Amino acid sequence: MQDETGDRRRSRVALEVAAYSILGFWLFYVVIATTQSLIVGWDNQFELAQRRLGVTVAGIAITFLLYGVLRRVDDRSFGERIAVAFVAAIPCAIGIGLANYYFFNAYKPELLYRDPEMLRDMIRHPYLAKNVAEIAVSRYFFLLAWAAIYLAISYASETREAERRVAAFAQTAKEAEIRALRYQVNPHFLFNTLNSLSSLVMTGRNAEAEAMIMNLSTFYRTSLSGDPMDDVPLSEEVRLQRLYLDIEAVRFPERLKTEIEVPEELMPLCVPGLILQPLVENAIKYGVSRANRPVTISITARSERGKLVLTIADDGKGPGEGEEHGTGVGLANVRDRLQARFGSKAGLVTHVPKGGGFVVTLAMPEVRDGCH
Repeated sequence: MQDETGDRRRSRVALEVAAYSILGFWLFYVVIATTQSLIVGWDNQFELAQRRLGVTVAGIAITFLLYGVLRRVDDRSFGERIAVAFVAAIPCAIGIGLANYYFFNAYKPELLYRDPEMLRDMIRHPYLAKNVAEIAVSRYFFLLAWAAIYLAISYASETREAERRVAAFAQTAKEAEIRALRYQVNPHFLFNTLNSLSSLVMTGRNAEAEAMIMNLSTFYRTSLSGDPMDDVPLSEEVRLQRLYLDIEAVRFPERLKTEIEVPEELMPLCVPGLILQPLVENAIKYGVSRANRPVTISITARSERGKLVLTIADDGKGPGEGEEHGTGVGLANVRDRLQARFGSKAGLVTHVPKGGGFVVTLAMPEVRDGCH
């Protein structure tokens, strides 16, 4: 039903364009013919104008017939449509020639021509074929000029429609990619937290396991309630990461330290949902879980020349050992999501400080509207 409505809409627009172009062409004919008549100084200008109007009405009707023929081959190749225009314009031009002959030669010529000798000659030698052919040749090129403009407009319309379809397909593919990447975060996170929960249960830390289950329930209820296509306020993303770090703090009560420094004025900015989650998980996996000392995970934000810059860092690994952070699903997922959402306007860089640890920095445009 929707496609049929779209087809009718496009046909109506095409008819309007055709009508305006046809009327414009024949108005041009009337202006030129009337100007020529006035310059030459023919008699009976009012009678000439009436007959010229009759030819114009007939010409408009015949040109609409040509339009109907061209519309019937709209689904053919452009070359075929040009060929049809050349062929179909021939009988149309002959029809206009016949209409011209009727109005200016056959219909009551005595009202138009006052010279008796001329009238007698017209009756004895009507020269129908010659007169029709003379007018038809000039009108043939007149019709071809209109057909060329119509086909150009039609081709431009088809090109725009094709561009819209390509853009729509590209947008659909982009949305599918974003959804797939966003859903990829959930099972990865769930695996890690369930693994942590299993460790607590196996070691008899039931109270801590119960706390983790409650936090995990809250985390998933919050993170899964939104559409993967929607951005979220930075404040919401920070809140979820606090919740996740609280979950992991049950597992690493002595080793995990957190620092979150996000200015209040940046909290309303929009970011892709759970964009920080894989990075914080990496910090837990490679920084905290493999250390035998307290490790600090920091999340900071700043504004820099119209971009929001987010940094996730940990000091868990020794010098030269942090490269392992930069491999695997987590960083690739974040890179791909930023690329899908912002294109070349966003980026991700990693850094291994000399003193140890691992730093990931995200930069993306500041988006202040559109958070859900």
